[in-house]
Amino acid sequence: MPRFHAVIRIAAIAAAVLLLSTPSLARQDAATPPPVTQPSGVYYEIFVRAFYDSKGDGTGDLNGITQKLDYIKSLGVSGIWLMPINPSPSYHGYDITDYEGINPQFGTMQDFKKLVDEAHKRGIKVVIDMVINHTSDQHPWFKAAQDPKDPHHDWYVWAKPDSDLKAISATGGPAWHRAPNGQYYLGVFTSAMPDLNYDNPAVRQAMIDVGKFWLRQGVDGFRLDAAQHIYDDLRSDMDSPVALARNIAWWTEYHRGLKAVNPHVWLVGEVARQNPDDLTAYMGPLNTVFDFPAATQLIESVKQERNLGIGTGLEYSYATYRIHADGHFDDAPFLSNHDQERVMSQLDGNAAHMRLAAALLLTLPGHPFVYYGEELGMQGTKPDEDIREPMRWYRNGKGPGVASWKSWSTDDGPDVSVEAEQADPDSLLNLYRKLIGWRQQVSALRDGALRNIPQADPHVLAYVLQDTYSRVLVVHNLSRETRTVVLDADTHVASVILQSKPGIVLTHGQLNLPPYATAILQ
Repeated sequence: MPRFHAVIRIAAIAAAVLLLSTPSLARQDAATPPPVTQPSGVYYEIFVRAFYDSKGDGTGDLNGITQKLDYIKSLGVSGIWLMPINPSPSYHGYDITDYEGINPQFGTMQDFKKLVDEAHKRGIKVVIDMVINHTSDQHPWFKAAQDPKDPHHDWYVWAKPDSDLKAISATGGPAWHRAPNGQYYLGVFTSAMPDLNYDNPAVRQAMIDVGKFWLRQGVDGFRLDAAQHIYDDLRSDMDSPVALARNIAWWTEYHRGLKAVNPHVWLVGEVARQNPDDLTAYMGPLNTVFDFPAATQLIESVKQERNLGIGTGLEYSYATYRIHADGHFDDAPFLSNHDQERVMSQLDGNAAHMRLAAALLLTLPGHPFVYYGEELGMQGTKPDEDIREPMRWYRNGKGPGVASWKSWSTDDGPDVSVEAEQADPDSLLNLYRKLIGWRQQVSALRDGALRNIPQADPHVLAYVLQDTYSRVLVVHNLSRETRTVVLDADTHVASVILQSKPGIVLTHGQLNLPPYATAILQ
């Protein structure tokens, strides 16, 4: 069957022409270029229980991560995000009983400090999960709160005589739960996670103090769990400007408080909304939020092999974020995380689509997040336990350090393992390393302003990225057929400097892209 060659033209884009008028990074005189290798800006999300077991008891732990820092460093990432490490009665840790402690299954505070020190020696920042919307119902605060006369009673949200005890929470379940003392308390997620009362100054100060405590242990920042739900409690609050304003006021206070210990503390919030406009208000109070709208659009575009407005949406979002945050732009794009089915499963096991999704993610500015095992193509579908399974280190699934807190639920074969993919130069693992390496070489891929280049061909995505030091044109072929992109002569694109696969050719202003290929031009 003959291949279809779609000829398209990049036209009527005078602004983009200006952006591309300098053909070579080496010839730019506006500023002194950074060193050849810079931090990639990529973060690696780790479920500690599943990653690497240093003790042989089946549970991943902090020392296990320390032992695997060289592997993490080999990916080229700039930082790690540790899912909850505090004591908790659950396997996932999102119901905390001690905010200044370490889950004994994971190790000790000494182990944690060693991990932070060793990570920093390798140029890897450490961000930890900060779960402060709610505590565990086993937390001493909540136990004390059963007594209406105890000061901690007002640390939680209790139903009033006019409260609708059948109200639905913002996450879709019952909002109110009966406590041992007979009263009803607010628990947006589950009855095991009672919400804290942020109208109480003592609660606000306690949580700022918790953040300061961890900064003093050396952490570089926090992933803020359920950032929208501090005041967005009920389904009726989801679009409430009052709830939003109160959320923003709290996070502004929180950020200001933490800066007293570390002026450079980095905060990324979980605001699980699909409209980019719902994220904008958090830019500034926080450094950034996870880009849920982009994640959905990237995955759907890859599945359909069509550009579903990725460039247009990102250009709008980024411009809006910059305005709101006084020009201090940041973004946290991702493909999936611990609450979502793994990327390879969302893409029905299609390896070519997985590689394309990785190329899309890692050529976006900001701080992309990669979920552990994503770089191997691990699969995983709901329930949640099955998307948080042991990291696959060895072909046969057995060996030192393999966590066994649960068995694998997928049919991933021996090729989906670090051992197998390390040895294969064309593996998904080595593609991730290459793509992340691009970000270390070309500063615009990390820090550039994005300008979408409209395409007549729905199977092509193109955009310019420009920062102080470099300007590049990024072109993706989203389809299974070769595409030919005709570049206007006055764009002055001189060469293809990076390519995701062989066979990309720029000749006489025509860029030939093999199926699912990505090219970086200068």
